[in-house]
Amino acid sequence: MNMNFVVPCLMGLESLIADELKELGAEDVRCENARVFFSGDEHILARANICLRHAERVQIVVGTFIAKTFEELFQGTKALPWEDWILKDDEFPIKGGYSRNSALFSISDCQSIIKKAIVERLKEKYKLPWFNETGNKYAIEFSIMKDEVTLTIDTSGAGLHKRGYRLKANDAPIKETLAASLCTLARLRPYHTLYDPMCGSGTILIEGAMKALNIAPGISRTFAAEKFSQIDPKVWAEERTRAQDLINFDFEFHAYGSDIDANAIELAKENARRAGVEKRIDFEVLDLKDWVHKSEKGTVICNPPYGERLLDINAANDLYKLMGQKFQSERGWAYYAISPSEEFEKYFGKKADKRRKLYNGMIKCQVYMYFK
Repeated sequence: MNMNFVVPCLMGLESLIADELKELGAEDVRCENARVFFSGDEHILARANICLRHAERVQIVVGTFIAKTFEELFQGTKALPWEDWILKDDEFPIKGGYSRNSALFSISDCQSIIKKAIVERLKEKYKLPWFNETGNKYAIEFSIMKDEVTLTIDTSGAGLHKRGYRLKANDAPIKETLAASLCTLARLRPYHTLYDPMCGSGTILIEGAMKALNIAPGISRTFAAEKFSQIDPKVWAEERTRAQDLINFDFEFHAYGSDIDANAIELAKENARRAGVEKRIDFEVLDLKDWVHKSEKGTVICNPPYGERLLDINAANDLYKLMGQKFQSERGWAYYAISPSEEFEKYFGKKADKRRKLYNGMIKCQVYMYFK
């Protein structure tokens, strides 16, 4: 059964996800702002959920059409084959949606009309006056971009950033998908030594270790589509076995994490244990001013506290100065830091070899890369 899919994502990560999807065997991969489209069968659906490191979720595209009026929205929605997915007892909430640069802009009105249109379609197909919605859940989302409506069914359930290893986090933790993206941008390899001297709850280090050892991020969690009646449970079992077989603990990867906060370090240790990578990461309580290399070569990736979190821009700038003093240009060393500060390079004391715009939640940031 071939299907069309869309992956919503953080702005700036589209190309990384496209590369991932191609490696996983997806077809017709194409990028748009904050989303990536592709096609494939049930195995690709399961594989994408289990293996994608940078994506927010995987959605089945039920259909697309142009709608500039509520009547066009109703008729376009009703014309789609909802009965292919939703059985007469299934639950089908309109989970959410957005509209940009379109004639239709009331989200609540669009949700109501889409729900009504699907109900009317299913009434005709199943010859029923109403639906109890007590069965499997098929969460429906919509997007309207320049009057083009895209209607989807969510297959992930909880966001894909929820790997299952992080039960708790310190203040303002970096999202797992963004942490994984920083590791990809740093071209982290299985033979590298990774450092995060401001590691907080350890997310960057854990994502780095999982990437280096080829541990699929979703291998230990469940997904909404596992309950879809149209997908054989064997598909999920086979894809989990495939992901398990690709794990390689023979790689020499190792990581070092430190933080001034002792509670954060204890939390990081527990998170690493839950992720199955605790033997590959050494943690210690340490102030950045006391940080030193523990290997001949290394890759440093960090998400330093900044003004929006510290509530003190001066403190953030002082931290950037200290980073510039500690992260010296040396053969075999590379440094990557994500920050919203446009003056990061000024206080760090050196112009970045490369910059890349990314969003940390709603905060526009830059990844400052030093590798020459």
